[in-house]
Amino acid sequence: MTTTTLPTGLTSGTWAVDASHSEASFSVRHAGIAKVRGTVAITEGTILVGEDLTVTSVTAALDASSIDTRDANRDGHLKSADFFDVENHPTWTFASTTITADGEDYAIEGDLTIHGVTRPVTLKTEFGGTATDPFGNARAGYSATTEISRKDFGLTWNAALETGGVLVGDTVKITIEVSAIKQA
Repeated sequence: MTTTTLPTGLTSGTWAVDASHSEASFSVRHAGIAKVRGTVAITEGTILVGEDLTVTSVTAALDASSIDTRDANRDGHLKSADFFDVENHPTWTFASTTITADGEDYAIEGDLTIHGVTRPVTLKTEFGGTATDPFGNARAGYSATTEISRKDFGLTWNAALETGGVLVGDTVKITIEVSAIKQA
């Protein structure tokens, strides 16, 4: 595994993702003319920072049943076997394989598992800095983006439109906001 030195402000050790201050969101083209957006809860994750201030691993788990697009019918369809089949695949995961500097940002390569299918992805990641919260916790913030093909994850359900094209686009844009707390 490759490691990369991170910016000033981080200290070595384990940083736990604060699920109540972190979120994954997505957007996908709908009917070829607009985008539908939604969120999925990040339930846990860790960022391991080595003594030499290199990140050695990033992991995360997401709760597929928490999908929220602000439409109960659509959310139910997304949770069904037509899409994510959350009864059989309730958790999505990410585990880093390589972390490298990309200018002032970082590229976190890793394995993303959705719907029981694992594919490599690259998270374009911005380090937001560190701060001490009012409770004395050391926090670090990150923003990351990636794009995936839903077909690569076995998500092939669609419907043809009378005007041509399909109801649900293939490219899914994912944005992740993370606040992590340094563990004792």
